[in-house]
Amino acid sequence: MAYGALALIPPAVVIVLAIKQRTSFEPLLIGCLVGYAIIGYHDHTNVFTDFVNSFEGVMGKSDSVWVILVCGLYGSLIGLMVRSGGTFKFGEWALTRLKTEKSALMGAWWLGLFIFLDDYLSALTVGLSMRKITDAFKIPREKLAYIVNTTAPPWCVIVPISTWTIFIGNILETSHVAAHGRGLATYWKMIPYVAYGYISVLIIPLFIYGILPWFGRMKRADIRAKETGRLTESDFSDTATLDITPMNPAKPSKVIYFLLPIVVLLAATIFFDIDALKGVMIAVAFTFIYYMIIKLGTFRQLSETMFGGFNSMVYALAILMMSYVLKDVNDKMGLTQYVLHAASPYLNKEFLPVIVFVSLSLISVTTGSSWGLYAIAIPLVVPLAQHFESNVLLNCGAVISAGVFGANACLYSDATVLTTQSTECNNLDHGLSQLPYALIAFGLSAGMYVLLGFTIH
Repeated sequence: MAYGALALIPPAVVIVLAIKQRTSFEPLLIGCLVGYAIIGYHDHTNVFTDFVNSFEGVMGKSDSVWVILVCGLYGSLIGLMVRSGGTFKFGEWALTRLKTEKSALMGAWWLGLFIFLDDYLSALTVGLSMRKITDAFKIPREKLAYIVNTTAPPWCVIVPISTWTIFIGNILETSHVAAHGRGLATYWKMIPYVAYGYISVLIIPLFIYGILPWFGRMKRADIRAKETGRLTESDFSDTATLDITPMNPAKPSKVIYFLLPIVVLLAATIFFDIDALKGVMIAVAFTFIYYMIIKLGTFRQLSETMFGGFNSMVYALAILMMSYVLKDVNDKMGLTQYVLHAASPYLNKEFLPVIVFVSLSLISVTTGSSWGLYAIAIPLVVPLAQHFESNVLLNCGAVISAGVFGANACLYSDATVLTTQSTECNNLDHGLSQLPYALIAFGLSAGMYVLLGFTIH
C-alpha cells in the first residue's frame, strides 16, 4: 500500500507499449524495469539487482518449471502429430463433413468444449487442428483465435473437472471456505456464480449464426479475408516455427495418427488426477514409441521433431515468464490490495460482488494473471464478504470470473499467447479484435452480479 497509485504505472506502460509496438515481450520487459525503478527509488535499492533477483525467483518457482515443462511438451506432442501427417488428415476428414463457414466455426466451438481438461491443451489443440479447416473457408485467423481463446479458460471454470477447478478448489480449502478434502465439491456449488465463464462461451454461437452481428476489427478482418484472401492482418512473428514436412512421405497419413495421441493425453491426464504434466509426459512417450513402431519416422527424426516442437514454444514461454516477473513487481507494489482498498468506500452487501468483479478484472487485465490473482484475492475477499454478510461463494465466483476475463482480454496473458501460437495469428491482431467481444461478456457479467447481489443471500 506504500506505493499507492504508483502501482498502476508498470502495467499501464506495458499496455501502451504493446499496442504501439505491436509486440509483447519488449513491453513486458520495459514495464518490469519501470516497476523496479519505482521500487528502487522508493526503497533505495539497486534496480538491476532487484530485476535479476525477481527473474531468478520466478524461474526457480515450481509453478514456473511446471508451466515450462507442460507448454514445451505440448509443443513436442504437437510437433510429432503434425509431422505424422495425422493433423492435416484430420483437417481433410473434417472438411468433408463441415460444408459451410458457420459449420467450421461451430466445429471449432464444439472441439473447444470437448477438450475441457486444461486451457493450454485446449488452446493449442483446437487452434492447430482447426486452422486448416477455417482457412479453407477464408475465415480470418482473428475469428478462429477468438473462438479458441474464449473456449479455453472460460470453459475450464464451468466444467466440473479441470486443472482450473482443482487449483481453485485447493485455494477454497486453504481459505477455509471449504472443509479439508471438500474443495472441489464446494467449487461445484460455485459454478452458477461464475457468470463470465458461461456468458462468454454461450454468446459465441450467437455471433456465428448472425443473431448478433460481427463488428469492429473482427468484421474488417472478415471483409479483408473475403476480398483479398489474406487471412491475417500482420505477419505471425515467432523465433521458431514447427517443421510441418512429413517424416515418412511414403507412409499414407491417417486420422488415427492425430486422434490416438489426443485420446491418450486425455486419458492419462484424467488417470493422474487431472495432472497436465504427467498426462502430457505419458502422451509424448506413447506417441514417440507408437510412431516408431509403425515406422512413421526414424528414432532420430522423432527425437529431432520432439525437441523442435519444444523449441517452437520458447518465444511463448519467454513472454509468459516475463509476465510472471511483472506479476512479482505488482505484488511487491501491492496492486491488488491498492485496488481493493480504493474500492472499499463504495462497498456494501448488495454491490460487493460486482465491485469485486470489476476491480479484480482491472488487475487481471493489467497483470495477465489469473491463477496468481486467485491465490492472492480469494483469501482477501472471503473475510470481506463475511464482514458485509454477503454470500461468500457468490463473491468467490466473481473473483473467478475476473481472472477468466483477464485471460481473455489481456494482450499478453498465457491464454492469448498460446492461442496466437496455435492459430498463427499476430498477438496484437488477436488481442485487439477480441477485446470488444470480451467486453460485451464483461458488461453482461457485471449486470448479472448486480442482480445476484440483490437476490442471493
